[in-house]
Parts: sequence; structure tokens; C-alpha cells
Amino acid sequence: MEDSTNTQNPDPSSLNTLLVFNSKTQKIEAVKTVDEKGNLMTVPNTQKNQNQFLKIDKNGDPLSNFFSNFLSQLKNPTLFNFFTCPFKESEKIGKQIQHHLKHPSTEGQEFLNTYKIVNPNTNIMSTNPLSEKEYQYSPDQIDWEMMSKFGLTQEKLEKANALEPMLRGFKTNGLLPISLNLGTALIRIDARLSLSTNDAGDVRINLHGIRKEPNFNFKFLGHEFTPEDRQNLIENGNMGRVVDLINPKTDEIIPSLISRDRLTNELVAYKVEHIRIPDEIKGIRLDESQKQTLIEGKALYLEGMISTKGEPFSAHVQFNADKKYVEFLFDHNQSQQQSQSHSQTEAPRTFRGKELNDDQYDRFKAGQTIYLDGLLDKKNQPYQGYITLNQENGKIDFSFQNPDKIQQQTKPTEEHKTQTAVNSEGKTNEATKHVKEPLQKGQQSPKDKSQQVKQNKPQPRAGKRI
Repeated sequence: MEDSTNTQNPDPSSLNTLLVFNSKTQKIEAVKTVDEKGNLMTVPNTQKNQNQFLKIDKNGDPLSNFFSNFLSQLKNPTLFNFFTCPFKESEKIGKQIQHHLKHPSTEGQEFLNTYKIVNPNTNIMSTNPLSEKEYQYSPDQIDWEMMSKFGLTQEKLEKANALEPMLRGFKTNGLLPISLNLGTALIRIDARLSLSTNDAGDVRINLHGIRKEPNFNFKFLGHEFTPEDRQNLIENGNMGRVVDLINPKTDEIIPSLISRDRLTNELVAYKVEHIRIPDEIKGIRLDESQKQTLIEGKALYLEGMISTKGEPFSAHVQFNADKKYVEFLFDHNQSQQQSQSHSQTEAPRTFRGKELNDDQYDRFKAGQTIYLDGLLDKKNQPYQGYITLNQENGKIDFSFQNPDKIQQQTKPTEEHKTQTAVNSEGKTNEATKHVKEPLQKGQQSPKDKSQQVKQNKPQPRAGKRI
């Protein structure tokens, strides 16, 4: 296979590489090439092997054309899932992909959708329709001088895994600290960033700052929110129906869906005509009726989906106008109800500089344990761990091991429940109720012939008193 590296030594920042998840080895590796027999040649995804990585000039070769050609030479493409990422960040991003494949979650799925590319020779499809397309923007279209005024550089955005979503037409996955120096005033905010094109065709930078709550008191592009609209947007982030919005410049009526950005509380609209529903979601083939339900903005319950770990699960799915793709819905109602009882303590959105996304924050406020990676120690070295909000004092408990699993391990297993109940709680076990000695570790029945005899020995009946 021909190497797609530009012979004119392109800027390393413009290079991507191809990562692959092998369903047999269950590992993320870097693609090297395809041999003459159609076998995929890979190397461990480490920095020392980068000179062997397949390099793709994202500014020179359309990714879709390259990938189609690549797959045409591969003997068994269905065995692999492919991801593309910046060449310089391959080791870091590869580890994160490996983690999210092993530990499925809402935020993990969003992360995977950012880098996953669809295999056009099969029916394997991502729930993110934009992952089928080439980048909408390139780094050289960004006004980096303006970006520097926000305290951001290309290197900082790449390190935060924030540049890639922007180039694909999405908002950054998390909030970024913005510092704007106006000379006599210094503005500091946390915001998500995105790119768009103005009327002149220039790429502009959009800041999406945090709002305390959505403003339902005024019409949104001509739409007046009903109580049910408000409730849906607050509870799960999606309004759940198509409405006619008015373009303020042209007065054009545009059927659209509305969702709430769960990180910033910004209301976002998306044209129905742009909605693309996948043919398949996690192994479930959608019929036309199900697709229409999603296009209309309604939630759809799917049973028997297969997770990345190969385990069946069921969940509601719904199109999200902010994310621009079909998302999995989790029970936000329960989280909010639980957190209301502790509203006197405002849960922080950041931990050691790491911003929690909307799903993490909801579960964190409800007292659930959250896994965080990408934390940095005082020597700027990455580490990961688990955090839990202590509902009694409002402080954050940190652990390198999952405290839920540790707690589960400390509970008596099935084989120890009988022993604990008889010896510690004074309860009666039918199988050993005539045995006087304490039950030993894990014991649920007579331990030997002697105890068996005692257990089977007829017990004298109580006589009547004269």
C-alpha cells in the first residue's frame, strides 16, 4: 500500500494517524500498513514506534477517499474498528480510547464519536453522522491571533483534546478557561468553543459561556415555550418535538429541534432537514417508523443493544440538537431528585483542574462515584482515580480504586451470609440449627460426620407440666 505521507514534509500538526481496535486482541494499536496478502500490519501505539505509523496528511488527502482505498486492500475489515487522531497525540488519545471501550459510558461514547471513522464496506455505523465526513475546518482557517487573546494556543487545544471536535464542526467536549484582557478590564470565564462561518465565508470563533439557567421567559427564534417544553429541556436536555422557528435575517420558517447544552444551559436549535439517523444503533437495525420517531425529536426505547464489551443492554435514545447526533439517555430525573435533598451544598464542577461534563456532573451531584482520567499531579504527570461527593459534609472523597467495588468486596458473599447470620446475628440456619459449635468460614451445612449426626439426632419434645 502506498504511504499517504506528503513528500514535501508537511507540518506535523497537519498529520493524522490511524488507530485500530482489534476485536480479537481487544487492544488499540497503530496501523503501519496492509501487506500484499491483505493482512493489517500494526505496531504498539507508543511514541518510540511513531516512525513506523501510517501518516495521513489531512490537508492533502481527503480522508474518506483514502480510507475507502485502504479498506479495499484489507482482507477482513469487519474485524476492526478504526479511529483517526492527530499524529502527535496518538499515544495519549489511544489510551483514552482503550479506556472508554473497556468502560462504556455516555461521556465515553461522545469521546469515541469524535475520533471514530465509519467503515464504508460494512454496516458498522456510528451514532454520529458527522463522523462519516471530512473535517469541516482546517487549523489554518482559525484566527490564532484572536485565539491567543483568549489565552489559548493550538498546542493547548490539542493537549486538551479540544481542537479535533472543533474542526469536525462540534463544540469542545468540555469547558475551557478563557482569559480576555481588554486593557482596563480582565474577563475570566469558563466556556465551550466552536467554529462557524460568517456571511463573508470567514471562520469565526464562538464562545459558549455558562448560564445559570435557560431563559424561558422570552421567545426563542419565535417559539414560545410551553410548561412541558421547559420540563423536558430541564430534565433530559431535549425538548422532544419539532417546532417552527423563524430565521431573524430572512424570516424563513425552519422546522427544527431544540436541546439544552447541559454544560452551559445554552438553548440550541438544529434544522430537521439536516438530521441524519443511522441505520443501526449498537446492533439494532432501525425500521422507518423508528427513524421517523427520532427525526420528530421523540425518545425511542431500544432493547437488546450490544455494548462494546459484548454485553446486551437496553436504553432510550433521542436526537440531541446540541450534539447533532442520536444520544443514549440516562435517568437524569433520579439524579436531580437525589441532589435536591442536598441543594444546600453546591457540588463543584471541577476537580483538580478537570472539568466534569454534564452526565458526570449529574451523577456526581447524586452521590455516585465518578471515574476521572487526565488529572495532572504537581509535576504535570497524568494520573486517574475515582471521586465521590460526601453528602454529609459536601467534601470530595478521592480514591485510586473504585470505592464501590471495594465496598462490595467487603460485604459477605453468598457463601458467607449463613455464617455471618448465625454467628453474629443469632439467627437460625435450618441446615445447622442443632449444631452448637459456631459455623466456620463460609460454612452453610454440617462440616463433618460428627456434626451431621448431631444435626440428624431427634430432639426431645417438651413435656407437659403437671
